[in-house]
Amino acid sequence: MTGRLLIVDDDRVFRITTAALLEAEGHEVVQASDAQEAVDALARDRFDLLLLDLRMPGLDGISLVEVLRTRGEGVPILMISGFGTVDAAVRALHTGADDFLTKPVEPDVLLGRVDGLLTARPTGVGGPGLGGIVARSASMLQVLDEVQRVGPTEATVLVTGDTGTGKELVARAIHEASGRADGPFLAVNCGALSEGLLESELFGHVRGAFTGAVRDKEGLFLAANGGTLFLDEVGDVSPATQQRLLRALQEREFLPVGSVKPVRTDVRVVAATNRDLARAVERGDFREDLYYRLNVFHIRLPPLRERKGDIPLLVEHFFRSRAEKGEGRGGGPHVSPLAMRTLLSYAWPGNVRQLFSVLESATVRSGGMAIHAQHLPPEVLPDGVDGPDSSRGRYRAGGAADERETIVEALRQADGVRARAAQLLGMGRTTLWRKMKEHGLDD
Repeated sequence: MTGRLLIVDDDRVFRITTAALLEAEGHEVVQASDAQEAVDALARDRFDLLLLDLRMPGLDGISLVEVLRTRGEGVPILMISGFGTVDAAVRALHTGADDFLTKPVEPDVLLGRVDGLLTARPTGVGGPGLGGIVARSASMLQVLDEVQRVGPTEATVLVTGDTGTGKELVARAIHEASGRADGPFLAVNCGALSEGLLESELFGHVRGAFTGAVRDKEGLFLAANGGTLFLDEVGDVSPATQQRLLRALQEREFLPVGSVKPVRTDVRVVAATNRDLARAVERGDFREDLYYRLNVFHIRLPPLRERKGDIPLLVEHFFRSRAEKGEGRGGGPHVSPLAMRTLLSYAWPGNVRQLFSVLESATVRSGGMAIHAQHLPPEVLPDGVDGPDSSRGRYRAGGAADERETIVEALRQADGVRARAAQLLGMGRTTLWRKMKEHGLDD
């Protein structure tokens, strides 16, 4: 797959030779020698991929990634460095780069990485992809690749991940990518129902099976015939129901509650849990044979703190979805740079679900106008100088080129009170005074 690429590197020889290699493969290539030229090029035109040097005069590659992601720029980024260390790669990927290579780069390796990033080109900028998933981070693009691989098969899939990571969205994406897409997609939260109610919900019951069963009821295993059944929080299922699930998966038939006549069904099962089922098997809390039946193909969803590069896209998607429902203006309110930095620096224990809740709250607080840091709920606001790796996920000020703009906005939001501005920025008052002096703001 070809695309429009931007190479940003202060090494002129590397730029020219790399551009020639990529152009020979049919790509259209634009070159920039530093971060400012890159920013100008991105302002003028759209690119499908950015190849970015780590170390450059002035603003370095990681700081440029931070600036671009803070501004909501979703172009995929391949970081290339002559100083390849594990720490550099981790910092680059954590900031929002999608992949990392070390110079000298073998031509086949470079072409392979470029092709991979273009093939998995994120759909989040123009709208959600399969199942409504919005992604541009390497970890989530890998999830989408796995969905597309397993979707057309009949394999049972186990989706694991923390609460709020979007496991049902992945299940829907698998359904949409399958030959069953025209059939029903039904979901049940196994942890929300008692054992008796869950068995009736899954397998149905016959009249008189228990008190209150005044008529036959069709269960989800039959209602989802020809489609997909999503079993959320399957780790909470009781031992008795685990046995019935195993039979349904093995034999493709089940007994409605109170019946002695088996019912055949053709349904694909996607299960999900936030628990460690392998550990549950070791403890004897979950059947080993059922675990292997469910875990034919495993997809792990990363928590939001591991895919922070997706946050600007998720913010855009949230407001676009509200606008489509008639709940807001087209595109939604503007999110200020400091507010976006705060969102990017928080640890998000509740993941995407919590992010959307925070955005809903901020929209109400702002009256539908521009969202600033003071409109965000207290739990995501800075409360000291600790970095984002602390348990409460606090704010860390970045060292990017727009630092002056961030300080000015913090001072404005703090009504000129430097102590409060320092708190918003997550730095000490002495540090703030020094930075204000550096930027000519100490008058």
